[in-house]
Amino acid sequence: MTSQVSSPAEQADEAVVGEQRKPAGAKETRRLDRVIIRFAGDSGDGMQLTGDRFTSETASFGNDLSTLPNFPAEIRAPAGTLPGVSSFQLHFADHDILTPGDAPNVLVAMNPAALKANIGDVPRGAEIIVNTDEFTKRAMAKVGYAASPLEDGSLDGYAVHPVPLTTMTVEALKEFELSRKEAERSKNMFALGLLSWMYHRPTEGTEKFLRNKFAKKPEIAAANIAAFRAGWNFGETTEDFAVSYEVAPATKTFPTGTYRNISGNLALSYGLIAASKQADLPLYLGSYPITPASDILHELSRHKNFGVRTFQAEDEIAGIGAALGAAFGGSLAVTTTSGPGVALKSETIGLAVSLELPLLVIDIQRGGPSTGLPTKTEQADLLQAMYGRNGEAPVPVVAPCTPADCFDAALEAARIALIYRTPVLLLSDGYLANGSEPWRIPDVDELPDLRVQFAQGPNHTLDDGTEVFWPYKRDPQTLARPWAIPGTPGLEHRIGGIEKQDGTGNISYDPANHDFMVRTRQAKIDGIDVPDIEVDDPSGEANTLVLGWGSTYGPITAAVRRLRAAGENIAQAHLRHINPFPRNLGAVLGRYEKVVIPEMNLGQLATLVRAKYLVDAHSYNQVNGMPFKAEQLATALKEAIDG
Repeated sequence: MTSQVSSPAEQADEAVVGEQRKPAGAKETRRLDRVIIRFAGDSGDGMQLTGDRFTSETASFGNDLSTLPNFPAEIRAPAGTLPGVSSFQLHFADHDILTPGDAPNVLVAMNPAALKANIGDVPRGAEIIVNTDEFTKRAMAKVGYAASPLEDGSLDGYAVHPVPLTTMTVEALKEFELSRKEAERSKNMFALGLLSWMYHRPTEGTEKFLRNKFAKKPEIAAANIAAFRAGWNFGETTEDFAVSYEVAPATKTFPTGTYRNISGNLALSYGLIAASKQADLPLYLGSYPITPASDILHELSRHKNFGVRTFQAEDEIAGIGAALGAAFGGSLAVTTTSGPGVALKSETIGLAVSLELPLLVIDIQRGGPSTGLPTKTEQADLLQAMYGRNGEAPVPVVAPCTPADCFDAALEAARIALIYRTPVLLLSDGYLANGSEPWRIPDVDELPDLRVQFAQGPNHTLDDGTEVFWPYKRDPQTLARPWAIPGTPGLEHRIGGIEKQDGTGNISYDPANHDFMVRTRQAKIDGIDVPDIEVDDPSGEANTLVLGWGSTYGPITAAVRRLRAAGENIAQAHLRHINPFPRNLGAVLGRYEKVVIPEMNLGQLATLVRAKYLVDAHSYNQVNGMPFKAEQLATALKEAIDG
């Protein structure tokens, strides 16, 4: 977990040193405060790699940024078709930003399908860079273009840059012994070089990345670097690109520290490793690959040096079963999945509730139901997390709000699980998992102490004076039972899913005991110590409160900022803890005449809030697989204020 950059104050100087190729003095350079770029092409065109590399260089330069990868669920969707379009949007700025942006200022379209699939999001006046080599009659007909949009006047409202990317890439690589098809694969690097020139991005990091990525194929590495440089040189020399743009580092946005670019799933992985170290427990992941959670399994499998053990099980049930066994054995146990996997794991989550063992269940939500939209985002697993088990089986629910916040959310979920001896559901989603932003690497002394005490000996004295171990004798403050590691002499105890007798843990079918145990398990969750919810209400005169949870934080905050800039008074609050709710939530809700809850579902948090607090909360919902746009939310919130 080492840094990619040193500190925001130093990043600008480092970027100047690393920028080898300066725009020619004859060309104009314009200063911008922010830019939104979208790369779009076939799912095999390398748009995600291109976007990742541009993002990494932008992070090292010191800009604030937010990204939105968007790709098909198929491994290789049909080439040249609308369903096969893959895109990557990056918003970067010299100030604090919160979302990947509503609409791109620049669209790079690698083929007709990419243009048609994305043109609806591009505002008039924006720049469009088009790979003209792909605009053949057959390719255009495949997506419904009767005539070329490059010639029929339909793009007259845009600044169109026709560039024969494929031809120029092949020409740039003619000295290499590559087939035309092999050479064409580097056209994304040509496009990356061109955009790097346009926005004064550093280049050394990308060239180093390519050398490392293709270390075993130096010819391919050299070809990609040559294509990248050719794109840069094309921008510098062509008359079609008379202007380059400069977005200064966001030096005033970040506190001093060491930063790196991080995605939500990577932050979660690092958070789990940090939690295991802070708890002084080995980390065990029992998991089954599922989009969009698989990256956590991939990342944790690389860190055996930190005492991490990963187990790729044959199915979801085996994955959580192994994790629960590891929890019984004294590990910090984790299982990762998405909504369909949570359904399969529900019985074992209920078993963990009954056994009262710490277990982290990480749900990276996606569109549903069933297989649904594997690569799209949604927040529709909330009620499943709350109630998706048989019997009364309460589980704490924690939700991160940004990609970087996934690190802290993992630590918080571990804290609750370890202190209260309970499974915890962490609800991230595809938007957070795949999106990225700058993250300040914390000092170790900033992390919470998560160390726990295992049971070591008898904890109860019988009437006859005999000292015994009762596995369900509870801590009077937390109601947590002792954690006894198997093999500890004298601490043998019964486990299983049948109801336990209070204290002894013996099998019990007694009605009164069952009633007591059900209520006690619920009281344990209700009594979890969580921070009060904070309200952002600068004027103190707002009548409307926007309440959010999870990944809606960025769009909601951006929308609230727009409304305040327009003179509106509006308050904002965001939930990290959904079960239990913060103790002051009811009082907060009661202070406002109107409560609006935007969610990427059909109103699941609103249902919970209405039921618990009898508040007539207004839902604003979206379930199209994409995150909210700030302007869209601002309009809806303005209507709520005026309504």
